[in-house]
Order: sequence, then structure tokens, then C-alpha cells
Amino acid sequence: MARRYDGDVLTGDWRRRKVTPEVDAEPDLVVEDADSGFCGAVVGFDSGAVVLEDRHGRRRNFPLLPAAFLLDGEPVTLRRPARAPVPAARRRTASGSIAVDGVRAQVAKASRIWVEGVHDAALVERIWGDDLRVEGVVVEPLDGIDALADEVRAFAPGPSRRLGVLVDHLVPGSKESRVVARVTSPHVLVTGHPYVDVWQAVRPAALGIAAWPVVPPGQPWKEGVCAALGVAEPADMWRRILSRVDSFADVETPLINAMERLIDFVTEPVREA
Repeated sequence: MARRYDGDVLTGDWRRRKVTPEVDAEPDLVVEDADSGFCGAVVGFDSGAVVLEDRHGRRRNFPLLPAAFLLDGEPVTLRRPARAPVPAARRRTASGSIAVDGVRAQVAKASRIWVEGVHDAALVERIWGDDLRVEGVVVEPLDGIDALADEVRAFAPGPSRRLGVLVDHLVPGSKESRVVARVTSPHVLVTGHPYVDVWQAVRPAALGIAAWPVVPPGQPWKEGVCAALGVAEPADMWRRILSRVDSFADVETPLINAMERLIDFVTEPVREA
């Protein structure tokens, strides 16, 4: 009888309990429900329970209880995997290009883009402003293009001092086409769109109208548009137009193509001789 109590019954590792490992219930993980013996692969979750599918295609739901499953014959506690962080959508500029975050606007380069007036400049800024600031390209409004050849000579374009010019109503046989023909420098690219005014390069749908009004020849175009649309002053109409432009999708394709060509031209790396 004395030997039955030899030693201290409180010594040893009686307080050490076996810890059941926790396992992520990843898709296709094969486990067995310890109580029912149902064996299947993880195919999803339903109301907090794991869904198992056996080799016959039968599915059953099981609560995620401690030590409720067997993995390779050993008890495990299944847990729902943490959701992978959803990558943030890549932000795009109004021009449709991928935004470059954390980049400050560059110091202005010598190259420039000229447009015919302040309305053109404001519209270009609205759509391409972010891109141009990253590139360090300044857009400058002209007061018309009648003296374009003289102004180009004064600018003194060169390989590292390129000039792009956006011209309204640049169509064959127009006054604008004859003015542009006098600019011959290889360091200058003049392009444009076919619309009478940059207003017309904004899609009518963006303004909630079916089409731009037809203005009879001999009548000032902007004033004619305002009269047809019931707007008192061109300044009021322009504010309305600009407020409806949010991205490249709100302007016509010829303007987009012209601006993209100019940006590519003035930002092309200078080739070493």
C-alpha cells in the first residue's frame, strides 16, 4: 500500500495540455469532420461555417469549432483565412494616363506648348494639366495666330527647346492652314483640330445638348451659339462648358489626338549628336 503513493502525485507535466494547431481553411484543403467522419475538400464558407465537398460531390456545412477536424489524422482547428488586402485601383488623370503619385511638378523646361487663347489653355489644363506638370511643360496662350511665324522666330526653337502649337480650325484651305505653312522649323510641331473654336471640341453630350447650333456665315460664332442656347454672354457660356468637362471622354477625338502628339513631341528626349 505504501508503494501506491511513492513520490509526489503533483509533480510532472499534468498541467501541460496539448495545444491543437490552427490551420487556415484554404480552398481544396482536405479534412475530416471529427464527429461525423465526413471527409471533403474546403470549397467555401456559409454563414460562418466551412463548406466541405466529398469525392462524390456532396456538400455539408460544419461550424468552425475548436479541434473539430482531422488533418492527416491529427486534430486541428480550422479558421477562416484572413482576406488578402485588395490592391488600390490605379488612379488615372483626366487625360486617361496612369497618375504618378508622390511626384512633384518639375521645374519648367525650355520647351513649350502654345494654344490660341485663354479658353484653349483652360481646357488643356483641365484635361492634361497633371501630365504636363509632371513633365515640366508649360502651356502658354497666344492672342491668335496671325503673327505665328514671327513669334516662332522670336522663341528661337532648337533641339532642347521645342515648340508645339495647337491651332483651332486647322483644315485644308483655311486661313489657319496658310499661316501654319509659313512655320518650317524642324523643332516646331503645329497641329490642331477642325472645329471653329475650342468650345466646339467639347462633346455636345457633355453639355446635355444634341449638337452644337449651326451659326450662319458672317455671324460671330460664339455669339451665335449663345443666342441659340439662350445664354446671355459668352463668358457665362464658357463657364458652363468648362464646368462640364471632367476628362478626355468629354472632348472630341481630334483634340485628344492633337494634344497627345504635341506632348510627345515636346517631351521627346534630346538625342545626343
